[in-house]
Amino acid sequence: MNSPAKSTDSKALPAISKALPSPPFWRYYPANRLVAWQPQGTLDDLILDQIAEWLVDIEKASLPFKRFVDFSQLTTIAVRTRHVFELARKRAKQFTGVEPVRTALFCDDWVGFGIARLYESLMENTLIEARAFRDLARAADWLSVPGHVLTLKDEPAPHIETTARKHS
Repeated sequence: MNSPAKSTDSKALPAISKALPSPPFWRYYPANRLVAWQPQGTLDDLILDQIAEWLVDIEKASLPFKRFVDFSQLTTIAVRTRHVFELARKRAKQFTGVEPVRTALFCDDWVGFGIARLYESLMENTLIEARAFRDLARAADWLSVPGHVLTLKDEPAPHIETTARKHS
């Protein structure tokens, strides 16, 4: 359906992000050079590993980009602390960039925020500058992006892998 969504309290935001061929809940905001991930449901060790593998692949294929992780839609966190340590060590080794990249981790829940703070502390002295936030405006400021982008409320434009054919 191509008509705009009707709502009494807010208008649908235009597509400013693109859906990526990647793990679920990822978006890319090309104007801001930002990749956003908003996992939903359960965050576990397997999902963290899949995300890390995808990041390694995308880092090899593209220019550096900022990252935003929004844990606010999680219902369960089933991550082993040891796994977070291993993941951070592995990410620091695998990161092939020559310039630092910023990763903002947002969660208003204390457990998710605690995981974000742990990752932040483990990434100190690496080229991945991770910082945990409980306030979206501060995260947006730190990433140098407009605050509305981090709400992730826009409808992503579909990812198109093929070129459209001209019809005669």
